[in-house]
Amino acid sequence: MDDPALIRTGPLRYATAERFGRPRPVAPDDTRPSSGQLCPQPPSRLDAVMGPPRDRPPQGEDCLNLTVTTPARDAGARPVLVWFHGGGFSSGGGILDWYDGGPLAAQGDVVVVGVNHRLGALGYLFLDGVSEGNLGLYDQLEALRWVRAHIAAYGGDPGNVTVFGQSAGALSARMLMEMPEARGLFRRAILQSPPLSIAARSRAESQALGRIFADVLGTDPRTADTDALLAAQRETAAAHGRRSGSTLEPPFTPVAGADPVRVPGLTFDANVRGLDVMYGWNADDMTAFPGERGEPDELTRRTYEAPLCRFGDRLKRAGARVHAYRLDWRPSGSPFGATHCVELPLLLGGREAWRDAPMLGDLPWDEVEALGTAVRAAWISFARTGAPGPTPEPLSCVGRSGGRDGTRGTGLSAVPGRGTTRS
Repeated sequence: MDDPALIRTGPLRYATAERFGRPRPVAPDDTRPSSGQLCPQPPSRLDAVMGPPRDRPPQGEDCLNLTVTTPARDAGARPVLVWFHGGGFSSGGGILDWYDGGPLAAQGDVVVVGVNHRLGALGYLFLDGVSEGNLGLYDQLEALRWVRAHIAAYGGDPGNVTVFGQSAGALSARMLMEMPEARGLFRRAILQSPPLSIAARSRAESQALGRIFADVLGTDPRTADTDALLAAQRETAAAHGRRSGSTLEPPFTPVAGADPVRVPGLTFDANVRGLDVMYGWNADDMTAFPGERGEPDELTRRTYEAPLCRFGDRLKRAGARVHAYRLDWRPSGSPFGATHCVELPLLLGGREAWRDAPMLGDLPWDEVEALGTAVRAAWISFARTGAPGPTPEPLSCVGRSGGRDGTRGTGLSAVPGRGTTRS
């Protein structure tokens, strides 16, 4: 999105880290410009759905970078939305054009921060003597600390931060709820299509996959070049797919039972008490993952809807204020329907970034933007007030069973266009 009224800053380096080391804040005397790098990564497994990214930032291990989009660098104390991208903990980057925060910032007078963090083996390898695991989570914590320390200089309110993420990024937001260190760093959270059953893996499973990775690599991960690491990562993913039978579950994920999630659940209730949380799913999320056994609608129910509803109940019992949604938007000409990631162009990025995305079919961008304006209004309202307010069809506020919730989302209005819906 090209809006001259907005100020875009970055990429900015928010932290530094040695390979397999925890991140450190950038020293005050470190004035080097950001590398603008993404974490080294393979191609996304969802290229068939989203298309490949049209921008190609350099890749490298100096990747702890973020961008800030703001209407003004003043004392406006605007709500802040911090974006954690998806990609199965193995691909993507918060600084990609897909995730340009301009549409949200311009429409809602908010500040949007897009965050890179370490991925794959570099972020989540769990291997004795090499990597403690969960380094990508530590990166996200450090990014939130950067926001708390610096966002006022960009017109944002460090006391009104919403973390929002999609898929693995939503799982990251979920894991932050387990961490006492994250308490007070955000006030609200939006979880978009997180497959909660794979949010974290046990120490034993993580160690077994770490050994597979080391055996495939055949040399010390601390000194191997990144091409070798990525090749070993691909082979580990294939081996894990054969073991698990799943095309959804990635080989490197957060580790439950390792810092900063050493005892999952221990402080969860205290951490989430008083939080505003909005979570949801897309009606056909699982069409993005061919090869899973079962029909996509039933797989979506089992993988997204049912676990999210249970999680919502847990949040409510702990004292969080909870809202849920379902998106039934099926762009005309798309074979994927209301698939995983289809909400992203409604929130972030612009026409050029999403040009030729298969999941958008042949829908004209003007119609994408018409619905996007209404959907962004719900996200902006949540960031400002903790409630999404009226929601546009085909975005539904839903109750416990996944049906429309008559107590929320009143004033629903259809958005005309060629996108089809099914309730």
